[in-house]
Amino acid sequence: MPSPKRKSWETQTLQPPPSDTPDCDRIHILGSIEDVSPGEWNSLDSGDNPFLRHEFLAALETSGSACEATGWQPRHLVLRRGDRLTAAMPLYAKSHSWGEFVFDHAWAEAFHRAGRSYYPKLVCCIPFTPVTGPRLLVGQDRPDQSRDALIQAAIDLCAGIEASSLHLLFPNDEDVRRLRPRELMIRKDCQYHWHNRGYSSFSDFLAGFRSARRKKLLRERRRVAEAGISFRVVGGAELDDAMLDQIFRMHAITFLRRGQTPYLNRDCFRMMRDSMAAAIVVVLAERRDKAIACAVSFRSHDSLYGRYWGCEEYHDSLHFETCFYQGIEYCIDAGLKRFEPGAQGEHKLRRGFDPSVTWSAHWVSNAAFATAIGEYLDQERDWVDRYVIDARDQLPFHRDSADSEEDKS
Repeated sequence: MPSPKRKSWETQTLQPPPSDTPDCDRIHILGSIEDVSPGEWNSLDSGDNPFLRHEFLAALETSGSACEATGWQPRHLVLRRGDRLTAAMPLYAKSHSWGEFVFDHAWAEAFHRAGRSYYPKLVCCIPFTPVTGPRLLVGQDRPDQSRDALIQAAIDLCAGIEASSLHLLFPNDEDVRRLRPRELMIRKDCQYHWHNRGYSSFSDFLAGFRSARRKKLLRERRRVAEAGISFRVVGGAELDDAMLDQIFRMHAITFLRRGQTPYLNRDCFRMMRDSMAAAIVVVLAERRDKAIACAVSFRSHDSLYGRYWGCEEYHDSLHFETCFYQGIEYCIDAGLKRFEPGAQGEHKLRRGFDPSVTWSAHWVSNAAFATAIGEYLDQERDWVDRYVIDARDQLPFHRDSADSEEDKS
């Protein structure tokens, strides 16, 4: 995608400063996360989400995994009050819809059929990462005003680069609260998350299962053990270059088998290892002293986020054990409250992952398309509400087990 031309509106005063106040709010549009210091960016409230850290975004961009050449042109918004960074928004101009996990391909096709271009569009998200978290990063100084300023600046930027639309993917509840009164349409969806209800062990977790479902899960685990496969958890600080090469190879093979290019390259894995090792948790599956599969996760103080899976050998139930059961055991041992193993996958319900509501927000410049999309989202939201209710009936727990802690609306 051609690089949008830099224009005078890339730095703008959002409101006239009072005569007795030397500071005023100004929006700056950054062509790289490296244009702001890690200390400034990380000082904003990210909810302890590892994917919002400067280090993670810098690894994606500097490695070339998320850059203009791959269809992710950084257009990050930062709000400065005088010399102080007071708010920020991770933002990309996109030339496609891959790697987002909120699907709008049908919208792009409708634009195309009408002789219009859906791309570029602006997307506020973490590339390749369907994890809920703040998208409007703010400090302590006038946070609601700062959020409103970022939203308006992003809408204004759409006109500046002739983007068709603005999309905020997987915002948290606080951001959704600020987005509802604006011109953005709210979209509802569902993922599957595991919640730690004070389990003392994996057996304690399984004790709440109905007998038939517990036997099936134990059979899956037994098949893996009978294949001679063992597991170990490796922290980011323990990953040497040789082990990192193994992990990347397994990750890449899994994509290539599906005829796809891996989202992340080898340099990205190395940069994340070097800059944020404490957040990385790797489950290695080994057979005959050889690593045959891996699950790369990231953690915060209370949550585990499963992100990248790879394998070199097929074994029955290996994916479930590596990506789900080992992650649950890690959370129980580490006292983490929640495990998000990634987007989609209805099979997670039968393994004890609750249906959990996720959100996105969308602004479309064309009024006719916005009306049509809004009507579709109203219908889709009703379907999601019904699906969440039905999905809870597929959970393996006894009827008297603790209910999901997620919003049941």
